[in-house]
Amino acid sequence: MSATMKKIGRLDRPDNNGSAHMFDNPLLEKISRTHISIPIILFLSISTVSFYYAITGTSISLTIGLAVLLIGIFAFTFVEYMMHKHFFHMEPDTPAKDKLQYSVHGVHHDYPKDKDRLAMPPFISAFYALVFYLVFTLIMGDYALYFLPGFLLGYSAYLGVHYIVHAYQPPKNFLKVLWVNHAVHHYKDPDVAFGVSSPLWDYILGTMPKKDK
Repeated sequence: MSATMKKIGRLDRPDNNGSAHMFDNPLLEKISRTHISIPIILFLSISTVSFYYAITGTSISLTIGLAVLLIGIFAFTFVEYMMHKHFFHMEPDTPAKDKLQYSVHGVHHDYPKDKDRLAMPPFISAFYALVFYLVFTLIMGDYALYFLPGFLLGYSAYLGVHYIVHAYQPPKNFLKVLWVNHAVHHYKDPDVAFGVSSPLWDYILGTMPKKDK
């Protein structure tokens, strides 16, 4: 395990309950927290509006549009994996990167049961959605109106799965792998299991947790 992953995981931490106090300013501290339903509702609302304008305002057939939407969901699973592995778990080799890494993800590894910090605050989520829309439109034009809902549906699924694997006991069905993988990532080996909503890219890129013999 790398020194960076040892640091971010804090695997020797005796108690990971509670919540971190990140800001001295009470307003910043308050807005750094959010209920998980708020960004999910935000993304689903934006997805609905985008899908509506895709149907009513473009000449793209619904069949092709739905295919693009599914591609958007699939694309998100890859972005989720790469962001988690290479941005959230970046090498904090400068003071600025160390602070950034801890603020966006390290604090979650220290306090994984803090339900108020399992998603970015709403204003950051809204900014993300705007950036996604602008980038997708620049790349694919009107098809972005179908691609964006798929991408944000993937994002919403990620947020929902991430919340329930921290808030609830694992189910006794095929979804249990999501709970097990994320528990391994948090409490045993932060160098594996970067996919939260899906283990697909962990399988493909060789970061699935090894089964205990």
